[in-house]
Amino acid sequence: MSVKKMNSPQWKKFQPPSQDPAILSFHQGSNTNYIQPAGSNNVRETGIIDKLQHSYGFIQCCDRNARLFFHFSEYGGNLDDIKIGDAMEFQMSYDRRTGKPIAVSVIRVDSSMVTSEILSEETFVGSVVQEAKPSTKSKNGYPLNSQDGFGRVTYEHNGECFFLPYSMDDISDTTTKLQPGDQVSFYIATDKRNGNIRARKLRPLQPPPQKRYEGVVCSLKETFGFIERSDIVKEIFFHYSEFKDNINELLLGDDCEFSVQNRNGKEVAVDIKRLAEGTVIFEDISLDRIKGKVLKTLQSNMNKRYSDPLGGRIIYETPKGTVDIPYGDKDQKGDYTLQQGDFVEFSIATDRRDKLQRATKIVLLDETFEKTGEPRETGVVVSLKDGYGFIQCADRDARMFFHFNELLDPEHQTKVQDEFEFLVMQDPATPSRQIAARIKVLPKGAVSFLTIRPEKYIGTIDREPSPHQSKSKTKDGDSGNIIFDFEGAIQSISYTMEHLLDLKNMPRYGDKVEFSIGEQKRNNHRQAVNVRVVLKNITGKCQGFIATLKENYGFIENADHDKEVFFHYSSFEGNIDDLELGDEVEYILARKSSKLSAENIKKLPRGTIIPEEIVREKGVLQGRVVRPMRIVNPDQEEYSGLVEIICDEDENAERYQYGITSLADKRDFLQKGDAVKFHVAVVKATGQLRAVNIAAIRKYVRARVDSIKGQFGFINYEALEGKKLFFHMTEVHDGVNIQPGNEVEFVVVQNQRNGKYSACSVRKITDTQRPERLISRLKSVSDDAGPRLIVKRQPKGPDNTQGFTQPRTLWNPPV
Repeated sequence: MSVKKMNSPQWKKFQPPSQDPAILSFHQGSNTNYIQPAGSNNVRETGIIDKLQHSYGFIQCCDRNARLFFHFSEYGGNLDDIKIGDAMEFQMSYDRRTGKPIAVSVIRVDSSMVTSEILSEETFVGSVVQEAKPSTKSKNGYPLNSQDGFGRVTYEHNGECFFLPYSMDDISDTTTKLQPGDQVSFYIATDKRNGNIRARKLRPLQPPPQKRYEGVVCSLKETFGFIERSDIVKEIFFHYSEFKDNINELLLGDDCEFSVQNRNGKEVAVDIKRLAEGTVIFEDISLDRIKGKVLKTLQSNMNKRYSDPLGGRIIYETPKGTVDIPYGDKDQKGDYTLQQGDFVEFSIATDRRDKLQRATKIVLLDETFEKTGEPRETGVVVSLKDGYGFIQCADRDARMFFHFNELLDPEHQTKVQDEFEFLVMQDPATPSRQIAARIKVLPKGAVSFLTIRPEKYIGTIDREPSPHQSKSKTKDGDSGNIIFDFEGAIQSISYTMEHLLDLKNMPRYGDKVEFSIGEQKRNNHRQAVNVRVVLKNITGKCQGFIATLKENYGFIENADHDKEVFFHYSSFEGNIDDLELGDEVEYILARKSSKLSAENIKKLPRGTIIPEEIVREKGVLQGRVVRPMRIVNPDQEEYSGLVEIICDEDENAERYQYGITSLADKRDFLQKGDAVKFHVAVVKATGQLRAVNIAAIRKYVRARVDSIKGQFGFINYEALEGKKLFFHMTEVHDGVNIQPGNEVEFVVVQNQRNGKYSACSVRKITDTQRPERLISRLKSVSDDAGPRLIVKRQPKGPDNTQGFTQPRTLWNPPV
């Protein structure tokens, strides 16, 4: 502690001499307050300042055991430069008033020239018997007790054993830590003041090998970390600079070795090196597995700093009685929820450092669920996310949330459709929500959503299940349908692909099947299960005619001409481009949705289906369309169209049905009221009369094509004011190439549903026309404008006929 020094009034009167103050001090005698001691002969002494006050201080003599007062006026230098511990040279005198010895003529000298000890010339060898400790310093920097923190070193001399004190400052190498038993060399210092001796400049004869310790990295901060030691239950600090390799490669949990040094009164780890994984072992784990019961579970304490690291307790039976053993949060195999009263199996781990025992490798036993009567539910995983998922419960109509850490088998890789058994409990984080906990993995097929009745039933397939999953929430489109007789009433029941017993022999539309009825546990919904075919529908093959062709689907008119059935192009076995309207096909019926559809479609040779026989005696009849076909008017329920003969009395007019095969032009668009001519034919299979060879009596219109846009185009004909007439390329006869400018012949028809006009039965008349510039030029040329060419006499041939009508003969010259 530095003391602020101020000059006294006497110091202001003092004039500094021009010569050396050390020489002038011998002759100074102007101050009458001091008395020169008798017989002193002006002897100069040395000492060290050990105290400084406002205007004075004290000097500890180096050559004798004395402490002298001195006034700042006796110092011949700058007072701001002196401090406690500085070496001084002075002359002793006496105060006139008190007679006490004081220091006068004080000057500062080099500290290396001042010492209170006499150091031996030779070194001695001994051993440390007591380790030195850091001493407690006073305000002026000196020990409060001369023996505080001293160590002891012993040596033998002339058959006698001596003990000398030493402090930590007496060790030559401050980084060396001397311990009892270390051999050292030292000097003996004798205090000139009191004759006390001590050891100085201690050096170890052989530096003791630096002891290495082992541990595991347990904490990593920005520039430092901590290592859990394997020799004692303690963590030790280390700085990143003490790690010998790349610090970025050091990870939590790495095994390492290190040395210990004392820095600033604290132990730190130095010279850190990484060890192979598994080198450091803290505890010994018994091989025996012990059964016990959970007495106390770990509490989820938010303030982990003050929570008990071994807060759980397990009791188990031993030959000496019941014993309880603690466990921590890392001793459980998995992170699933443990409850009080659970039966568990565990091993005992004994810490090598403090011999503390705890339970580890804790596993929940299945007998817990049997003995405690825990309400367990089952379900199937239906959705997985990152770390969590959802289970479709078998016993309730709900999807239950779960975390992966609730699996009793932490090694299990969870997948969709995994079957689980679990406990439903309140979510600790969200009390209003229920979650699945303590989840046990079940074998495939263990979870059943249905309660199956023992009775067997016979039914008929009315709709086949779709092999593709429907996007609709109801999923009605995915299931099939069976019609059966139940208690005297015709009922229907659904089934799915998973409830078929033989997937290789899948039931088709019309097949007879045997099945059982299963009720879903969560909502009592009934469905058919264990479905198998008992009788195939051998009459399933049908025949018909192509009635409609759209973009990727079409319709087939059955052989009886009274129904149509949908089909997709993918169901046709062949090139779809080979199909034309009216082609004969063979197919089977299937119901994969709410409507029948045609599958396995094959094209038949023309004439395979028995044709109708025309009634010749009726001749060609004229009539009008009373009802068009459903392909023209989809809103009507009847498929077939209806024509009636035009006669004087409408009440007695005969009416005949017709279909796609009845049209002379399969692309003709017959609407209600159109005039037609037709024949009457009889169907040989049924004897029914129907109209055939129907041709529309229409007025054809000619115009030119304006533009073509892919599969449709427009004609320069205004059925509505300001709009050109639309036509589709399928309405062009014989599939000829139509280009803008072509002259075509067509019939204008109006769609009865939307009122729009379009062209049908389009026939190409000419290929091209004269350019507009020539047509307009010809129109602008007048008959009277410019010269005209007039033929006055028509040319005649040699035979007085117009032109050369006779064959040409070669002229032969005379011989």
